[in-house]
Amino acid sequence: MAFSEICIYQVHPQKVEAFETLMDEVQAFLKRQNGLLLLRFAKRTHHVDMEQIRDGLPPLSIRRVVKSVKYMLYWEFDCKESYGVAQKNLYESYWNAIDRCLIAPHDKYLGDSVFS
Repeated sequence: MAFSEICIYQVHPQKVEAFETLMDEVQAFLKRQNGLLLLRFAKRTHHVDMEQIRDGLPPLSIRRVVKSVKYMLYWEFDCKESYGVAQKNLYESYWNAIDRCLIAPHDKYLGDSVFS
């Protein structure tokens, strides 16, 4: 059964460029992890409210940064053992550099993939 993680990063507004440059390097590193099935990285640039949903309108662009710039990392592995090794590899290489860009520790949501 595939195993997934969604990670939410809250980046300090003054460190966005450094974070994006770092994550470009991290992405190449992550793609080389054994057992990796899927890797996606996104920046929160839009929001949606009930009017957009009800009327089928496109989401609205975020116009200003309030506290942080949010990023989402989604990666999926063939099994949780491969995920564990990849986490160790990330921790030993880029973890501290990533943390220096954040306003708070990142959130991790883990679990078995239900649909494929």
